[in-house]
Amino acid sequence: MDKYLKALVIGAISFTVFYGVTRMVLGFSIFRIGAALDVSARMGAKLACSGYYLSGLNAQQNIDDLASYSPANRLLTINYDNGAKRVTANLKGLAEQSATYREGLGCTLDIGDTTALDSLQNTPLPPIAAAWPKGEQVDSIEPNIQNILDGLLQQDNLNGKQSRAMLVVKNGSIVAESYAEGFDQNSKLLGWSMGKSITAMMLGRLEQMGQVILDQTTGFPQWQNDARKDITLIDLLQMSSGIAFDETYAPGTDATNMLFHAHSASDVALTGTANHDIGSHFNYSSGTTNILSRWLYDHLGGAQQQLDFFKQEFLEPLGMRNTIFEVDPSGVYVGSSYIYASARDWARLGLLMLNNGNLHGQQLLSPEFVKAAQTPIDADNYQKYGYQFWLNSDMQDTRWERLPKDAYMMMGNRKQIVMIIPSENMVIVRLGWTSGSYPTEANFAQLIE
Repeated sequence: MDKYLKALVIGAISFTVFYGVTRMVLGFSIFRIGAALDVSARMGAKLACSGYYLSGLNAQQNIDDLASYSPANRLLTINYDNGAKRVTANLKGLAEQSATYREGLGCTLDIGDTTALDSLQNTPLPPIAAAWPKGEQVDSIEPNIQNILDGLLQQDNLNGKQSRAMLVVKNGSIVAESYAEGFDQNSKLLGWSMGKSITAMMLGRLEQMGQVILDQTTGFPQWQNDARKDITLIDLLQMSSGIAFDETYAPGTDATNMLFHAHSASDVALTGTANHDIGSHFNYSSGTTNILSRWLYDHLGGAQQQLDFFKQEFLEPLGMRNTIFEVDPSGVYVGSSYIYASARDWARLGLLMLNNGNLHGQQLLSPEFVKAAQTPIDADNYQKYGYQFWLNSDMQDTRWERLPKDAYMMMGNRKQIVMIIPSENMVIVRLGWTSGSYPTEANFAQLIE
């Protein structure tokens, strides 16, 4: 490579590292340029692969989405090999990484031996002619609410907020849904950390089936010789296990290693040591959720059994035909981050929680689990959190004053949200790609009022 071009690349990355970066967003440290180049290629391969094969994004939209994390990602060259179903990202010859798409599994970075993934089976569900939520027929649109929602989505996008799908459920029916150009009711969109709530719901389903008691200890062999042996599943669900995990998305941190370098994402947090007493301190940690994913994987008996469980206990009964939960290179669900679903499928999950875990007369989740999921935790530093769900209010204050105090949410990076509002018998879904602030309170208040 020409030495001047190389200097330009490194200079561009150095210049942009401190712009548009928040704690929850992947950032590049100017002091770790070499590692930053590698992260850029790995992130580019993974998100472009899933964006292309799952969300139907074109090459330019993928680059634009990646650039929202750092403008330096515009220097990536991304190659789409439709024959091999592989996407490769190259950063001017300085770093390269590939990811492979598998039907029913989505995309996985090509890290280590991934041949075991080739034998996994996860066939899509056939369509069913029925009204939503059982099927995809929607004839319950309320024009007034639809007009408001259309206006909100249009205004969002005029303001550069990149809202891609918005949907409102009232009294069990879809009363409004709106989509940006290029997206529709079947578009699978990344929920990022909303996957944490789904991972919790999988534990709740096992509890309802009598296969687990949530206050039991994990039983991980790695933890049996120190204080971690006393950590329970509830401690993990409430992000209060005491295990140290660096959620900062920068080269070399726990979070970046977990998502873009590790063959087994859950191993990163499993090897973490405790820095707080168990149950005393809230520490938001994607690694904690992936520990729960690892526990589910082990309990269910492996990768195929994990896929079968999610399909049989959630996708099939809920009618979720546009959802893909992605695995890491070892075959374990990346419960913290990688689930792609349509707005209607995200709404189905919210409706299950709204209905206290009951689906058409079948109790998928116990009412006790649903209540615990929306009950403030007892931590010394933060309380507006339940079982991998965020809460609008605790005993001290309220996050969004214009919204009902009993609202609780799945929330993910880029301002993804599924808000469940029991007092209004309502679910609101917003999916998009917002790199800055988003007017959640103002927009949702209009829909509720």
